Amino acid sequence: MIADLHDVVSWVFVIANGAAAVLALIAHSVESVRGRHVWIAIGVGWVIVVVQTALGVALQIQREVDAGTHQAYGFVAFGSLSIIYAGRTEMRDRPYLLFGLGTLWVTGLGIRAMFLS
Repeated sequence: MIADLHDVVSWVFVIANGAAAVLALIAHSVESVRGRHVWIAIGVGWVIVVVQTALGVALQIQREVDAGTHQAYGFVAFGSLSIIYAGRTEMRDRPYLLFGLGTLWVTGLGIRAMFLS
């Protein structure tokens, strides 16, 4: 049950964060695209990262599996969210670029974790 949900959410993770990253990067260049909807998309993508991490932890506890590279990528993706968020004050003049590239980074980590499972 948890394994199946973890598999499905992994695709939602990659698609939602990839789309949010592309939207933020477009918003960086095109002012008419900027707005609340970009931040909502990023927020939804990031919530999915947290859910996916929680599912992965539950799955690991349930199966009593030793941590491996797949889990490392998952936790790096989760940890990256706080690093990206912490950088917002330093990049306040280019927030769409920061969150777009940061969310793209998280998407890449999700894709890599999917290939390692």
